[in-house]
Amino acid sequence: MEHSTSTSDMARERGNEPTKKMKLALLLISAAILILGNSGGPLLLRLYFVRGGTRLWFSSWLETGGWPFMFIPLAVSYFYRRRTSNDHLQTKLFFITPRLFLASAFLGILTGLDDYMYAYGSSYLPVSTSSLLISTQLMFNAIFAFFVVKQKFTSYSINSVFLLTLGAVVLGLHTGGDRPANETHLQYIKGFVMTIGAALLYGLVLPLIELAYMKARQEITYTLVIEMQMVMSFFATAFCTVGMLINHDFQAISREAYEFELGPVKYYMVVVFSAIIWQCFFLGMVGVVSSSSSLHAGVIIAAFIPVTEVLGVIFFHEKFSAEKGVSLALSLWGFASYLYGEKKKMAKDQKQIIQKTELVKETELA
Repeated sequence: MEHSTSTSDMARERGNEPTKKMKLALLLISAAILILGNSGGPLLLRLYFVRGGTRLWFSSWLETGGWPFMFIPLAVSYFYRRRTSNDHLQTKLFFITPRLFLASAFLGILTGLDDYMYAYGSSYLPVSTSSLLISTQLMFNAIFAFFVVKQKFTSYSINSVFLLTLGAVVLGLHTGGDRPANETHLQYIKGFVMTIGAALLYGLVLPLIELAYMKARQEITYTLVIEMQMVMSFFATAFCTVGMLINHDFQAISREAYEFELGPVKYYMVVVFSAIIWQCFFLGMVGVVSSSSSLHAGVIIAAFIPVTEVLGVIFFHEKFSAEKGVSLALSLWGFASYLYGEKKKMAKDQKQIIQKTELVKETELA
C-alpha cells in the first residue's frame, strides 16, 4: 500500500509538469527568482558591512538562514496533492530519500563554507568588484561540469565561458584600483583571493547538485528539488551557526544593531531581507539546474553580474573604471552568445524530433 501511494503521489507530481511549455515556464520563473537573488543578495550584504556590520559568520549565516521559507512552497505542494488524492491519510509528506538527504547535507556543508568565503571577500571589496570576480565561477563551473556530469559544449557555450571569464581577468588586471580608503592593501588582496575561492567552490557545488539529481534513482520533481535545497540550506546554516557560537556572534548582534549607522530598526530590516533575498537566489538556482543544467545556472549568474555592478555604482557610489566597463561589455556579449547557441540547439533538437516522428509514421504505414 505504501509503495502504491508513493507511486500515486509521484504520478500526480508528474502531472503538474507534463509539457515542454510547463518546463519552460518553470525555467523562466526560476531564472527570474535567481536574478532577483543574484542582484539583491550582494547589495544587502555590502550594505551590512558598509554601514557598520562586522560579523563574518553572522553575515554568512544570513545567506542560508532563511531556509524555513522553503516550507511555504512545500506546504502548497502537499495540500495540492492531498486535495487531489483519493486517500488523504496516505499522502506523502516528503519525497527525499536517505540517499538524497545525505548528499544534500554534504552539499550544504560545502555551501556553508562557500558562504563564509564569499562574506569574507564582500567585507573588503566593493560590490561591483566582488560581483565581477564571482563571475569566474562560470569558468570553474564549466571545468567541473565537464568532468563531473560530462557536460557537452558547443562552440557558442565555449565562446560564452571564454568571454565571461575574460571579463573577470580584465578586472583583475586593475587589482587595488578601487580599494576603499579605510582598508589596507593586504585586506583588499585577502578579499580578492577569498572571493575567487568562493567562485571556485561554488563552481564545483553546482555540478555536484546536478550529479545528485542524475544519481537519485527517482524522478526529479520540483517538490523534490525544493526539499533537497531546504536540507542543503539547513546544513549550511548549521555550519555557520557553529562559527557564530565559537566567535560569540549571538552576544554581539544586539550591540551591533545599536551601533549600526542606519539605526537598530533598519539593521534588523537589512538582516531579515538579506535572509529572504538569498533564499530567492538558492531557490532559483536549483530550479534552473533541475530544469536545464548547472552550466545554464552558472551562465545566468555570471551574465547578470553587470546588473549588480551598476547597482553598486549607483547605491554605494563605487568607481566605474574603464576595466569595469570592458568587463561589463564582455559579460553581455558572452550571455548573448550563450542564448543564441541555446536557441540553435533547441531548433536542432526540435527538427530531430520531427524527423523521428515522421520516420516512425512511415514505418507503421509500411
